[in-house]
Amino acid sequence: MEATCFAKTVFGGQQVKPDHRDVPCAVFSIPPLSVVGLSEEQALEEANGDILVFISSFNPMKNSISKRQEKTIMKLVVDAETDKVLGASMCGPDAPEIIQGIAIAVKCGATKADFDSTVGIHPSAAEEFVTMRTVTRRLSPTSKPKTNL
Repeated sequence: MEATCFAKTVFGGQQVKPDHRDVPCAVFSIPPLSVVGLSEEQALEEANGDILVFISSFNPMKNSISKRQEKTIMKLVVDAETDKVLGASMCGPDAPEIIQGIAIAVKCGATKADFDSTVGIHPSAAEEFVTMRTVTRRLSPTSKPKTNL
């Protein structure tokens, strides 16, 4: 991204600056971890009010036949007032691939209602991001956020 901005500015005559907001990142461990957007702490600093946290922990359906116990955990951080998805994180198989797609939605300003109205691909772990309906916790700027995932 930065190289493209540089090339457009220097060689293309277009003043382009890189946008470092909502850049997804991943740790390629076993299992992999990936995040995009704001953490709970950052969201509380930037939001004008409360934030909603949605968390899902499950054993992916692809493990049901083999009885493999490999948990996946996902989290969405949402601005309670605007319904905008401020951040997402995932730890589990294919997390970087899934978060890359979620990053587009976060970058475009998708709301939780946008996620809820999206049809998930079944059976897949990714569909969990569009089926999380129950708020795990509501945090206000005066509350202290949890620091796990």
